[in-house]
Parts: sequence; C-alpha cells; structure tokens
Amino acid sequence: MNNPRGNLSSNPFFEVYDTPHATIPFDRIKFEHYEEAFMEGIRRSEELIEKIINNPAKPTFDNTIIYKDEEHDNDYYELLDRVSSVFYNMMSAETNDDMEQLAQKLQPILTKHSNDISLNKKFFERVKAVHRHHRRLTSEEKMLLEKSYQGFVRSGALLDEDGKNKLRSLTEELGMLSLKFSQNVLKERKAFVLHLTDVKELDGLPENIRVTAAEAARERNLQGWVFTLDAPSMGPFMQHSTQRHLREKIFMAYNTLCTHDNDTNNVEVCRRIVNLRMELAQLLGYRTYADFVMKKRMAGKVKNVYKLFDDLIEAYKPAAVKEREDVTALAQKLNGPDFKMRPWDMAFYSHKLQMERFNIDSEMLRPYFELSKVIRGVFGLAGTLYGISFVENPEIQVYHPDVKAYDVFDRDGSFLAVFYADFHPRKGKQGGAWMTNFKEQWIDRKGVNHRPHVSVVMNFTKPTDETPALLTLDEVTTFLHEFGHALHGMFADSRFESLSGTNVWWDFVELPSQFMENFAIEEDFLKTFAFHYQSGEPLPTTLIRRIVKSRNFMVASACLRQVSFGLLDMAYYHRSATFDDNLIEFEKKAWKKAVLSKQLPNTCMTVQFSHIMAGGYAAGYYSYKWAEVLEADAFSVFKKNGIFNRETAQSFRDNILSKGGTEHPMTLYKRFRGGEPTIKALLKRNGIKR
Repeated sequence: MNNPRGNLSSNPFFEVYDTPHATIPFDRIKFEHYEEAFMEGIRRSEELIEKIINNPAKPTFDNTIIYKDEEHDNDYYELLDRVSSVFYNMMSAETNDDMEQLAQKLQPILTKHSNDISLNKKFFERVKAVHRHHRRLTSEEKMLLEKSYQGFVRSGALLDEDGKNKLRSLTEELGMLSLKFSQNVLKERKAFVLHLTDVKELDGLPENIRVTAAEAARERNLQGWVFTLDAPSMGPFMQHSTQRHLREKIFMAYNTLCTHDNDTNNVEVCRRIVNLRMELAQLLGYRTYADFVMKKRMAGKVKNVYKLFDDLIEAYKPAAVKEREDVTALAQKLNGPDFKMRPWDMAFYSHKLQMERFNIDSEMLRPYFELSKVIRGVFGLAGTLYGISFVENPEIQVYHPDVKAYDVFDRDGSFLAVFYADFHPRKGKQGGAWMTNFKEQWIDRKGVNHRPHVSVVMNFTKPTDETPALLTLDEVTTFLHEFGHALHGMFADSRFESLSGTNVWWDFVELPSQFMENFAIEEDFLKTFAFHYQSGEPLPTTLIRRIVKSRNFMVASACLRQVSFGLLDMAYYHRSATFDDNLIEFEKKAWKKAVLSKQLPNTCMTVQFSHIMAGGYAAGYYSYKWAEVLEADAFSVFKKNGIFNRETAQSFRDNILSKGGTEHPMTLYKRFRGGEPTIKALLKRNGIKR
C-alpha cells in the first residue's frame, strides 16, 4: 500500500499550507481532491498505528498513548484530520449533490477505519498495559490516559470476536442512517417555498420583511414574495402575518418535515437509529443507551436527569399555564370568546401581548442591531472582559463570500486564534447555528503552542438592496451563544488536542455559550454598539429598560419547551426493549407532562430532531437545561462583582475556558465558583422565585 509522498498528485491537502497561520487554502481545494486525500489519510493513519503496535519496546505512556500527539507536529500523519475537518464542515455550511454522494460513499469506509483502530487487539493490549503500569503522570496526562483507555473499552475492545463483528455492523449502519437523516432534513427544508403574489397576503408584515421576501423571490426568478423555513424568514412571518391560513401553511410544512410518503421520510430511519443505539449499548454491557451515555456526563445517572426535569416542571409549569391563559385571553378579546387557539396562533398573539405589556418587539429593535455594529459590540465585549482583539484579515481564504476571517490577538499582542464567521442562510447550508473548528489547539513536543482556527456558522437576516443586515434581539443572543463556544475554543491552552477547547463532557460544553447570552440584555453592553443604522442615535434608554422588563416574557413556556425536548430524547434512549411503536404517537406521550397545547395528530418533531438523531446530543439534550443552571449560577458572580469585572472574567477564563477537558468539569466549576451550583440563581433570574 506504499504511496511515497513524492508520487502524489498536486493536491493541496498533501501540502504544507503556505497561507496566513497555515489556514485552509479554500481557493485551491477542488471537489476531486477530497476522496484522494481521505484514502491517503486512512493509509497514513494505518501506517502510524502499525508503528505503535509493532514497537518492540515495552508499552509506555510516551510510546503508546501520546505517540500520535508527539508526531502531530509532522503534518504527514494528520492528513485524515485535515481533510475531514474541511469536508464535514462544508457538508454543513456549503454542501451540494456531489458532496452528499461522496459522503455516502465514504461513510462505511471511515466507520470501518475507526473500528479497525478501536478493535485492534494489539493496540488495546498496549494501552491496557500502560493503564495498569505507568510512570508518574501529570493531571492532564492522567485524563488523556483514562480517556484513551475508556475510548477503547466503550468502542468494544473487551468484546469477543463475535461481539466485535456485531459492533462493526451496528456502527456502520448507524453511520449511514445518521447521514441519511441529515440529508433528508436538509432536502425537505430547502424544498419548501411559500410563494405569494397578492400584496394583500403580506398584511401585518413589516416593510423590511417584505423587502427580504421580494429579494428571495428574485433570487428564484419569481415575481412577488417568497418565504422559506429558514429562521429569518419563517420567524417574523409567524409573528406578524395576519393571514392565519398562511401561518398554518408554514407551521404545518415545518412540523411535518420528513413525514411524507416520499424518499425523504425519516420515520423508519429514526426508529432504526433508536434501536441500533440500544443494541450497541446492550452489546457493551449497559441496559440502555442513556445508561451508556451517562458514564461520561456530569449528570452521572439517568435519575439525576429526570430529577432536573421534575424540578423544572414543578417550578415553571404553573407560570407557563398562566402565560398561555394570558395569550389565549388576549386572542379571545380580539376575536371573540369562541375563538380557538391553534399552534400557529401562539407566536402571533404572544407578540401582541408582548406589545401590549411592554410596547416592544423585535422589529422596533432591528434598526439598532445592524450586523457590522453587532460584530463590533461582541468583539468589544471580549476585549473588555479578556483583553483580546479581532482584526479582519482579507488574506485568509474563505469558502463563501458571506464568510469573514479574523486574526485574534491576546492582551499582550500575541496571536491567539483564527476566527471565521459565516452569518447568512443559503441553499447548501443547514439550518440553525453552531460553532466548529478547522484546527484544534495543542502544544507539541518542542513546546510550540499551535493555536486553533475556530468558526461560527449562523443563519441571520440577510442584507437587502435597501438595508444592511438588521438583526433581531434573538439573533444577537444567538451570536453571543455561538461566540461563547468560540471563546472556549480560542482560549484553549492544553497540551493534548483531544482534551483541548470544547472537547469536554457534553453537559458542560454549553456553559460558556449560554453564559454569554446573559449580556444580550445588559444595558451597559447594549450601549456599546446599539446605534440606529441610519441616524446613528443610540438605542433609547426607555427601550433598553423595556427589554430588561420583558426578559422573562414567556420564559416559563420556553423552559417547558426545552424540557419537553429533553423528555423526548430520554424516552427514546432510556429504553431496554426494541422500539416498534408508532413514532408520532410515542412522541406525543413522551413529552406530554411538559406540553401544554393540544398536540396535532400528524405533526412530528423527532424526524427532524437532528441533535438527538444525527448529532452528539442523543441521551444528552438535557444538557442545555443542565448548563443553564451552571451559567445562571456563574453569571451571578459577575452580577455581584460587575459584569465587566476583569478579575472575575480572568478567573472564568483560567478555570473554565482555557482548561478544556483536562480535569473533571465539576472540579473546574468549583474552582471558579467556590462551590457546586444550585438552581436558585436560575429561578431568581427567571422571576420564578425571589
């Protein structure tokens, strides 16, 4: 299988990147480069494993556990990581039919390669020997050793040959189905278009929403206006449109995605994914997949997750019931006592209630949240807290004109990271928002600290011919959320890549992101960037005060919504019997105690619930609420000491953001906070308890 480096074709993945900070040369990468680089990357990875397992020397931490890391400053062996990071990030942010087909071809090959490593008996015997007998290790080295050993065990290394063959079969099928799930959701979401040609059907919609919809129509060579299921299009339509039948149409399109009798139906895909994960867990000696997952989570046990849900339902449900009654009362006041609320009415009438109570909504705030100013505000916040700065670097190649790239510098002027920001929806882009890496941080054997290349990807309101991109407060909050993840990645300061940055337990990873959301309604922060895009006038203090007063509007309903998703997730994965139920009916029973509205018979969340079917949140969606308890408790320290207090921020950076997964997350948290978190700060912030 030898393929000397000199014989390889001119493929940028095979070369040392001659770019600023060795960033990815997107302008040189062609579709045909991917497969070649993947196959050569697999060959080199196999070569490295052979070197490790055939080493005649006694297994040690240095020649077995960190050998790959010690070789990491040699780009030869990191080829598979290099091409994978680009390919799979593009699969989410800039995909096309060719990429999708290649992903299907590569999936079983990559799964087999992963299994060949984790089920390699000779490799595991060396790791096991080191796990039993090793030199004195630092705390970070101990974490890496334990992660390495448990990684083998949790991947089936202790199974007999029949068990290993079964595991291969399960993981290969699971990989293919997860990919199919994501592809189906993207296809269905992008296929829906609400095309309007009668101006009367735009009644209630603000002018900027109409302009955006007109441009969406022109992009498709259509007359009139186009609305899609992308958040910047669908959200304002549901909130402002007076056309109830059109709200229903969009609502039903969104909530019946991947349920139709066609080749993008995900019902059977989901059923099989749930069963595969159950079989996988039981093969590894666990009763349920949730039990398997909890071994590497702060929650520890499934019962602790359900206790969190029960505590939240008990605390928030009475307030959520009252919220819904208030919205219904307003709807009946406006339409008569016989008016029956339907799911597509909730956003519309809750918006009216918000206006009645606080005289504030997202459209009133948009002119003050022009994207370039929001960017400066968010960067400025990081500067105030941590002393870092961002400088746009046009020399760094990007994969789409929407993307901006920045050099990030630390307080002392040293280079900290590369930061990419991708803001707007487009055809080949998944919905939602996320943070990712093109390169992780690590420190090589020479002591060189290799800094990370971090990216945030979002789907914000696009600019039009008439106006720049004007965001809603929710979009500003989303930016802060993903930027919190980015800070976690950019501040990484670990020796080992696999423990660096956001490589932490899944119910800890949302702490830095949800923590940053708190600043979205802080007056002192808003005053730094919220200026009218035309007049330059600052966001009026009266509006800021209304934002603060309205922060808990419908907060209990929002909490129960998140809890309902967590209940659904656990219902699928905390089961020990084969799942053959009616998926739609099962969903409605699973989250019933956290859902207040009447469930429509044909709607289904599961079939588009990417977090738990194709993402990393299977048996872990509770993490958002778990982390919310942590971040509310953490932010209370900032509220006490001052939200811009640098000493507090430095402690948060030193004890949380820079440590990655080098220590147990509760150890890190207590080092910052001085004790374990409680739910009290969250209940107080949400106005549930004083």
